[in-house]
Amino acid sequence: MKGRVAGMVLLAACAGEPVRPPQVVQTAQYTTTPLPERTVAVEIHGGHAQHFAQGKDIPAAWWGLFRSSALDSLLLRALKDNPTLARAEAQLTQAREDLSARTGATQYPHLSGGVSANRVNVQPASLGAERLPVDMPLNLLMASVGVSYTLDIFGASRRELDALRAEVDYQQYELEAARLMLAGNVVTAAIREASLREQIASTEEVVALQARQLGIAERLYELGTAAEVDVVAQRLTLAQSRAALPDLQRQLDQVRHRLAVYTGQPPGAAGLPEFRLDELQLPSELPVSLPSQLARQRPDIRAAEALLYRASARVGVATANLYPQINLSANLGSLATSASSWFLPGSGFYLLGAQLTQPLFRGGELRAKRRSAIAAYEQAAAAYREVVLQGLQNVADVLRALEADASKLEQRAAAATHARKYCEIAAARYEAGAVSYYALLDAQQKLQGALLEQTHAVADRYADSAALFQALGGGWWTAQGSDSARH
Repeated sequence: MKGRVAGMVLLAACAGEPVRPPQVVQTAQYTTTPLPERTVAVEIHGGHAQHFAQGKDIPAAWWGLFRSSALDSLLLRALKDNPTLARAEAQLTQAREDLSARTGATQYPHLSGGVSANRVNVQPASLGAERLPVDMPLNLLMASVGVSYTLDIFGASRRELDALRAEVDYQQYELEAARLMLAGNVVTAAIREASLREQIASTEEVVALQARQLGIAERLYELGTAAEVDVVAQRLTLAQSRAALPDLQRQLDQVRHRLAVYTGQPPGAAGLPEFRLDELQLPSELPVSLPSQLARQRPDIRAAEALLYRASARVGVATANLYPQINLSANLGSLATSASSWFLPGSGFYLLGAQLTQPLFRGGELRAKRRSAIAAYEQAAAAYREVVLQGLQNVADVLRALEADASKLEQRAAAATHARKYCEIAAARYEAGAVSYYALLDAQQKLQGALLEQTHAVADRYADSAALFQALGGGWWTAQGSDSARH
């Protein structure tokens, strides 16, 4: 395999053209078994079925599918003010200017002008003469224009420009990847905030229930129909449930701090919207691009492809450096003893020249650099294949997660319904003296756990829906005025 890759690189270098990306194993589907047409549904918010739309494109503003104006406005702020994006944009500008500078330096002749003034004093005796035809010392003034140009016979300059163009493409895709990651981070953090608020609400509901049960236990103890140990145990359970609230609040505050930083604001900044699960809509339709399109859509794959082209171009530069370089030059000017006589007849001169430079002996340096460039290309080719396969794995993992999320929520919702009914029955029977306090305590703990697990399951569906849009590339190529994906 390595020999075949090296041969392709050498042929491309000699032809002065970048090689094509290596072929990755083609597949017609992401997972080993086909996806269902739609997921299972549950009669709670965030529990409706999701339809997998095979081959459908992803909108550029994919976060709009969650139908939250607060999330939309927060994303716009983040995309405008995030410092990571500002750095990526500056790196792209730098790459473009480097290309522009090198294009001007290699594709056009160098033209320069100069003026010099010298005071010259020569003793006649040093020249073996009694006197000179001019009086010494004298002022010698020279004005000249020089032109030089290096012929790119073996393509060194052309391939160097190819490498710089690939660097521009790489920085462009890195910018798109940064935007995609930022959007995914903001959406995931917003979903995390909504989940934590739901967990806090569920915990507070359980705390309120346990407080009511404590009141009942204390009243029964006063009447002599309940033991003191039941009251103490209920107080312990209530205290443990309340102890969970500060940690949940801490996590919520940290997520809010993270959202502020994403928008380019300090953690203590105010004005961020609040997010709740019942205010976010779970996308009913999930666009799923074809596996054959993934390599043209994910910016990290396109960035790896650009690095591959850059490595190929550098092989061409290293190959061209083995051969002669020809430089043409011309100088035109005027030499006089005063500025007023610069352009008088007889003061002008010109100089034409051509220089050929051929490396003869460099201790094996140039060939070693060429072999190093080929090895760098092989690394870039392997990295490209790895990124493509990882992209396919990301999509496959998320698709299976979405399918499992729906089934998990179905079971969690059923468990929460049963736990609530069980707790209501246990509370009524305990009040009537039909069951022990420990049966009531067990029912309360089951309800608390079932409610939190249901909240986690709902949040997982939202988070994995966002992860799917990220894994498929985020739809940046569908933005108005963007034609990068077609190149």
